[in-house]
Amino acid sequence: MANTKSAEKRIRQSERRRLMNRQVRSRMRTEIKRFKALLLEKKVDEARNLLPRVYGIIDKTAQKGVIHRNTAARYKSRLTQHLNQSAS
Repeated sequence: MANTKSAEKRIRQSERRRLMNRQVRSRMRTEIKRFKALLLEKKVDEARNLLPRVYGIIDKTAQKGVIHRNTAARYKSRLTQHLNQSAS
């Protein structure tokens, strides 16, 4: 338990940030799942149209500091690989 006012404030701030980070990460994961679902259904054209939007969400997640920028790059690279494998 916090002993000082500043520690109490830190607890409030960290809880608020944790919830925001959770929302951002959840949104990113949902879009990635939607993209992969399209690939499984063999809807390559729709997946190709969705990819830039997914990229944007991944980039925003990294920009907000929820994930590392290299992690974002890895996600994007793997999604592109999945798309290319499905297209061929």
